[in-house]
Amino acid sequence: MNTFLYIIIFIMGSVFGSFLTLATYRIPLNDDITHKHSYCPKCNHKLNFLDMIPILSYILLRGRCRYCKTKISPRYIIIEILSGIAFVLLAIGLNVNIYTIKNATTIINFVLGVLYIVFLFLVAGIDKEHNKVDKGVLIYGFILAILNSTYEYFYSKNINLNRIVIYLIMLVIVLMINLMQMKKKGKDQYSLNILIVCIIMALITYEIATIISIVFTLLIVAVKNILKGIFKIKSRTNLQFAFYLCVSNVLSIILIYIIS
Repeated sequence: MNTFLYIIIFIMGSVFGSFLTLATYRIPLNDDITHKHSYCPKCNHKLNFLDMIPILSYILLRGRCRYCKTKISPRYIIIEILSGIAFVLLAIGLNVNIYTIKNATTIINFVLGVLYIVFLFLVAGIDKEHNKVDKGVLIYGFILAILNSTYEYFYSKNINLNRIVIYLIMLVIVLMINLMQMKKKGKDQYSLNILIVCIIMALITYEIATIISIVFTLLIVAVKNILKGIFKIKSRTNLQFAFYLCVSNVLSIILIYIIS
């Protein structure tokens, strides 16, 4: 029975993954992500239900648009699969099963976890595609951090209120500085955006996971730069630190669950 439950959770995760690929494409373009019908970015043909079944549609259409036959980037199916796996790992880590699924606390923890995964995927996806951290996604992360902290305050027995207040004050200050810098210089401050992401991570996944994430990220960046130097690879894009940071955060959370 648990296997059947995890299959359903995987399918749900892949559906979210399909939506996230749409969101990471449209958000930087200030395009509507909720009411506007899905369409092929090449021929602009509206997609029907059979074109949007997560994973299966990509396989059945052999990675091409049904209408203009343009090749579809494999990142779509990759994100759908990874999102499904992330949802299942989250469920296992939070002990979501047929016996605990009726427990309100379990459901709330899972929902908050799902919303956090969405935040990580959006930050990583947009940074990977556009070399930026979107302000709207940061605001979403800020709201999520407040919701998560409020829930912990009322339902956690070992909550450290001072810790939450300090992080929230830090978050507000950095957000205000970032907005002022944006008005003054007319562009995003990437380093400040990274700091905001780190504070949100610390609030939601705590210090250990955040520190491990930063260490993983620095190691990945160091190895990547060493390999680029050895093979003399020239990159046309800036360092996608937010992308690696979010990926590292997922890995660090999995590592902590395995160890514990």
